[in-house]
Amino acid sequence: MKEYLHKYFVLRKHNINVAMKKAKNRKMCYLFLAPYAILFTMFYVFPVVASIYYSFTYYNILEPPRFIGLQNYVSLVLQDDIFLIGVKNTLMIALITGPLGYILSFLFAWLINELPRWVRSIAVIVFYAPSIAGNCYVIFSVFFRGDAYGYVNAFLMNLGIIDAPKLWFIDPKYMLPICMLVILWMSLGTGFLSFVAGLQGVDKAQFEAGYMDGIKNRWQELWYITLPNMKPMLMFGAVMSITQSFGVADVTMALCGYPSTDYAARTIVTHLFDYGFSRFEMGYACAIATILFLMMILCNKAIQSLLRRVGT
Repeated sequence: MKEYLHKYFVLRKHNINVAMKKAKNRKMCYLFLAPYAILFTMFYVFPVVASIYYSFTYYNILEPPRFIGLQNYVSLVLQDDIFLIGVKNTLMIALITGPLGYILSFLFAWLINELPRWVRSIAVIVFYAPSIAGNCYVIFSVFFRGDAYGYVNAFLMNLGIIDAPKLWFIDPKYMLPICMLVILWMSLGTGFLSFVAGLQGVDKAQFEAGYMDGIKNRWQELWYITLPNMKPMLMFGAVMSITQSFGVADVTMALCGYPSTDYAARTIVTHLFDYGFSRFEMGYACAIATILFLMMILCNKAIQSLLRRVGT
């Protein structure tokens, strides 16, 4: 046993020395990486660590932070009913618009990839435009206006389906479904561009080899050749889809008001905005942000485990 431990520590010391020598020989590489590493640490790592720390404190900006342990988390889970409504709405949005938008983005990219080059360029611009247009969701406020001049109300009244205009953005029964429709429309361009680039980068020789190995149709070609070659793009699209679906706030606030009727369109980020920027209860807001951060990490890990099985 002693001999085994001696060999282990000798080998470990040798590996450490080799790693230190490699690090010394690559000083210039670390020098070039330093600007990005410093900025990433300052604007990404440090804010996350600070948010987790403040989530265990009572902090209202005017007074120094006061450590209160898990009180913020206990209040969120056991006492804050509006937060639970926000969690439910956020999960509904994430589970519906996230996977559906992800799948539709890939299918549209796959279909567009078969078009001629100039047609494909126009189609890419059309599909990607909503994600870069900013407040394009305001268009839906015109379509779903709560009077007879709204396009949807006028259309339904002309068909005789409804007798009076519907208050789409005030009635809790319609608010969240319409918001999900808008979010889905805006999310199609998130991973769409990366999917188009990934499809263009697949080596055509692999398709010829696949036909010789027994691939009989386009679906087998997609599963055994296209998807395994696109795993980095699929992962990027999944991360972007998760981030967007869990970070919904501006669409619901702009269309349904702040706060919305009976909090029917409340999300976790809206709740975070309320406590962080309206009430200035930063400790409580940091606890909300930490829970949202953990939810996104867990979903990201689940999607990574699913994508590892693609093409296997």
